[in-house]
Amino acid sequence: MSTTHVESAIRIRDVTKIFGPAPLEALTALRGGMSKAELQAQTGHVVGLDQVSLEVAKGQIHVVMGLSGSGKSTLIRHVNRLIEPTAGEISVYGANVLEMSLEQLREYRRTRVAMVFQKFGLLPHRSVVDNVAYGLEVRGVRKLEREAEARKWIEIVGLAGYENARPRQLSGGQQQRVGLARALALDTDILLMDEAFSALDPLIRSGMQDQLVSLQKTLNKTILFITHDFDEALKIGDRVAVLKDGAVQQEGPPEEIVLNPANEHIEEFVRDVNKARAIRVRTIMETGPSEPCSIAVPADARCEDVLPLFAEHQWVGVLDASGAQIGRVTARRVIGALARHGARNPSVSTPALETV
Repeated sequence: MSTTHVESAIRIRDVTKIFGPAPLEALTALRGGMSKAELQAQTGHVVGLDQVSLEVAKGQIHVVMGLSGSGKSTLIRHVNRLIEPTAGEISVYGANVLEMSLEQLREYRRTRVAMVFQKFGLLPHRSVVDNVAYGLEVRGVRKLEREAEARKWIEIVGLAGYENARPRQLSGGQQQRVGLARALALDTDILLMDEAFSALDPLIRSGMQDQLVSLQKTLNKTILFITHDFDEALKIGDRVAVLKDGAVQQEGPPEEIVLNPANEHIEEFVRDVNKARAIRVRTIMETGPSEPCSIAVPADARCEDVLPLFAEHQWVGVLDASGAQIGRVTARRVIGALARHGARNPSVSTPALETV
């Protein structure tokens, strides 16, 4: 079977970050065999990241998740060099981010990457439209042009009518929409989203996740998304990397991590997650010639998306990117997959994508 090559947008290679007064000396000790705990106890240095390697494909949402202190927020801040690594390499579309001059770095931050923060980061004295247009203002875009672009994105994120409101007049969810619109208005190739929805109430958070997934279908941005919530990772991520103590524990498609956890730490993470959200129909569909189905879903649809359809349909077709039917699924196959990977996850040796 032929595979389609996907261009890499972000490459992170063996990135290590050590916090403390003499990080290079601490790095030598760490590489010499001293444990992170010993390093901190004896020298006061803290290992934030330990030889992290990650490749983010163009046009995908790549989620990095982990508990508090795992190093996920430290990692994302390396991509736009808000934090300098102690060792390692970072490139974006082949350009070495760590070798950029101050002027090159400013241009890179203005035109190639945009960031959405957990705390919104809005300017309280500015209106919504002026907040959304701020990055364009810094870039030197004329007032009429930047306001028109800001109003377009305000409408897209569902805030039409709030253009002249101040941040204090908005709910948390509305403020986060302003932050998202501000990042999108810059029209950068890459979005960095650091716990962007974590401060929101569950219902509003779910709505923002839905909106991000919906926008991504048309915008096709490269998104590096940080979260501590596995259900959120499953809902939005094309690929997921799990960090613990600054090191990558496992990386791959969400269903692979849920159905075939690499170690006990990840088993604990995925024990109670919604398996119907993790398993995509492409992994359980019947392939080969079949009669066209009266209803169909994309191959990357999740089991939870197709389950309601079986109330009225015996078969649900599965479509490739061009809209051609490449397979079909039944309720039995979906339920069988969920039963096999039900209350407890399979052992680590179980194949992740075994056909029902």
